[in-house]
This record gives sequence, structure tokens and C-alpha cells, in this order.
Amino acid sequence: MSSPRPESQPAQQQTPPGTLGEMDPKPDHGEESYQGSGRLAGKKAVITGGDSGIGRAVAIAFAREGADVLISYLSEHEDAQDTARHVEQAGQRCVLVPGDLADRAHVRTIIPTAVEEFGRVDILVNNAAFQMTHPTLEEISDDEWDHTVAVNLSAMFLLCKAAIPHMPSGGSIINSSSVNSDMPSPDLAAYAMTKAGIANFTASLAQMYADKGIRANSVAPGPIWTPLIPATMPPEKVESFGEQVPLGRAGQPAELAPVYVLLAGDEASYVSGARIAVTGGKPIL
Repeated sequence: MSSPRPESQPAQQQTPPGTLGEMDPKPDHGEESYQGSGRLAGKKAVITGGDSGIGRAVAIAFAREGADVLISYLSEHEDAQDTARHVEQAGQRCVLVPGDLADRAHVRTIIPTAVEEFGRVDILVNNAAFQMTHPTLEEISDDEWDHTVAVNLSAMFLLCKAAIPHMPSGGSIINSSSVNSDMPSPDLAAYAMTKAGIANFTASLAQMYADKGIRANSVAPGPIWTPLIPATMPPEKVESFGEQVPLGRAGQPAELAPVYVLLAGDEASYVSGARIAVTGGKPIL
């Protein structure tokens, strides 16, 4: 990919969940750079958190590879509509489903909507997540703990459970874990715990549904420049975000998308139970 990569970002802060319009610099989702080659032609995908960040980059890439996409997102309507515009410009259908993944009743509407619109689900990307930095456990309220688990773990469980009966052989589940899954930041205790759970749950799925031809893999991003960062970290940490990895900078969402495309496609037919690190050089165990 030849697009320029911003190497730093100024101190800044947003109100959660954050929006693209307030970010400086703007993240690169592959809007100008990603070129498809039909690797997902005819496939139907569900992506949570597809309005911005990694999910938006994946939606754009999937569409340019030939897939129709349902995007689940919280309430960032302008960002979601802009993502849909890119999907539709690629000649693919985009269905937008706003709502809170902490609400189980809402989560249970997502897969039925996809099946009604598309007839099946070939690819499920559980990508949406909540995080908040806290230096002590005393600062993590019971409600925040429960919310983190609900969005990051329970929604993934419910979506997988609902999607698998509608997945043909060759279906692919891709769950977004994190470098924090085995190298947790002490300021992200609740988030890191859920990301370890995602990696573990995905490994179980890969074994549980192998006989049905359904693959399950997780991706472990490192520091990626998305609205989640200025919305959940203090300004001074935003300014230094990404400097700790060997490549010395935050990654761009567009740099994740090719990994999701690989795992979603039939070319990766023997890749299941894997956890792929996209961390700027920082190893995972």
C-alpha cells in the first residue's frame, strides 16, 4: 500500500464512542488505496463496529472484493452512512443496523436482519469493542465492568450462536482480539480480560465447528488509530499512542483490512484456530 502513514498525532480527546470528523489526523481506511480482485465475490458479511476504524476498513475492503455487507454500529450515523457510501460505490449492498450491543434484545435482531436481506451469512466479523483506561480497580465501576463484558464478549457469543445455523460450509468467523489479550496493559484491565476471552473462545469455535466446514480465527491488533483512542484515553497518552511498538507509530485501519480479507476468503480454507498479530512488530505469545 503506497498511501502515506501519519507517524504521530497531537494530544486530543473526544466523548465516547468518538467520531471520525473530530480526529486529527484522519485515519486511513483504504478509501483511496484499497483495490479489490474479486476474492469475496458473492459473499454476505456481517461486521460489528463497521462505521469507523478497523470495521470501516474491513467493510470497504470486503465490498471491493465483491461482498455485500451488513454494518452494526452504535449511534455514529454520519460515519456509518459514509461507510455505506463506499460500499455502494463498489457496487455492493450495504445494510445499516444501529443499536447498542450491550442490549441483548438488539443483538438478537442483527443476524435475522442479515438473513432476511441476504439469505445467509458467509462471514461474521465481531469487531465492535468498548474500552476505558483506569489506573486502579477502584475506578472501574460495576456497571462499566458489566458493559465491557456485554459489548466485547456477550455480543460476540450471541452473534456467533445466531449466525452459525445460517452459515454454509466455507463460512468464516473473524473475531477482533488484541495484543492486550496476552500482554495486558494495567490501565486496560477490563478490556484486556475480554480480549483474552475472545482469543480463547475463537480457538474453541474453530474446533467445535470444523466438521461443518466453518472456520474461526482472531486478529490481534496492536495500537491502531481509530476514534476509540481519543474517546477513551487521556490526551497525553493519545499523543504518544503507538510509539511503544518496534515500528514506532500507530497503525492505520487500512493496514488491518488485508488480514481480514485473507481470513474471510476461500484461499484460507486450511486456516482455522489462528490468531494473527498485526502489532507493528510487537510479538504475541
